[in-house]
Amino acid sequence: MENGIATIFGGSGFVGSYIAAALAKAGYRVQIISRTPERGSWVKTTAAAGEVVLRQGNIRDGASLRSLVSGSDIVVNAIGILYQGGKQTFQAIHVQAAENIAKAAKAERVSQFIHISALGVDKATTSLYARSKLSGEKAVATAFPGATILRPSVVFGAEDKFLNMFARLAQLSPVLPLIGGGFTRFQPVYVGDIAEAVLAIIKKPELQGKTYQLGGSKVYSFKEIAKFILKTIDRKNLLLPIPYFIAKIKGAILQLLPMPLLTVDQVRLLQYDNVLDHNALGFKQLGIVPREMEQIAPPYLIRYHY
Repeated sequence: MENGIATIFGGSGFVGSYIAAALAKAGYRVQIISRTPERGSWVKTTAAAGEVVLRQGNIRDGASLRSLVSGSDIVVNAIGILYQGGKQTFQAIHVQAAENIAKAAKAERVSQFIHISALGVDKATTSLYARSKLSGEKAVATAFPGATILRPSVVFGAEDKFLNMFARLAQLSPVLPLIGGGFTRFQPVYVGDIAEAVLAIIKKPELQGKTYQLGGSKVYSFKEIAKFILKTIDRKNLLLPIPYFIAKIKGAILQLLPMPLLTVDQVRLLQYDNVLDHNALGFKQLGIVPREMEQIAPPYLIRYHY
């Protein structure tokens, strides 16, 4: 079975690789575009030989991008960064690159463009990350009218950098910090459900060209998530509330590291709840029942058990 060609920018990353695998399993010929495409080599195991292709791409070169998307039926932009460093700035990745890819897709008459953004970007006005994500959405909508925007809450899955990070920290330190007291609310979403959302949108024209907020059916405070992690891995770490201003000082120091655990901008982001709007389109309209942390996370968190 072959449904067409799908090109996934950022297809070797956490979210992008799951989208690529879902499309490959559904019978699409998949092209993964990335700075480090070999990281997505596992996606090849989900399809017949030759149905998944790994390619390097220059997101700053319009002519190169047109060549990469030429012949594609679907383009998905799943490129994103959590912190800035060198040329990898929020403006360059979330805005300019997104616009460049959308323009290339439009110029090559690609049928569908799906852009992965983030939940709450229209509310977290003091966060550089959120502001760049929102600007990226606007740039995509202008360059490719009819693009579909997905806004997931914090994403979990076996390779995530959220639950895994805190579970690992619980192994290394007797104390887990609760920034701002741990009251910030989230609706964690399983990465596999984001991939299913992309498939649902691709298959039904009436679902395309809209913005969807993707989150689980349960809302958790940051403190509740920390307690869930500790219970799952059977640890008794102290949960220590940290005021935002102290967290920002720590972030200012930690963001100097090559791969920072915390940045000032991430602290700013944690000052805003990350939950679905009541009237927003989401999984319900896509015919998907999202899976929850309690259902998915324990099997991969158990490795952090004593």
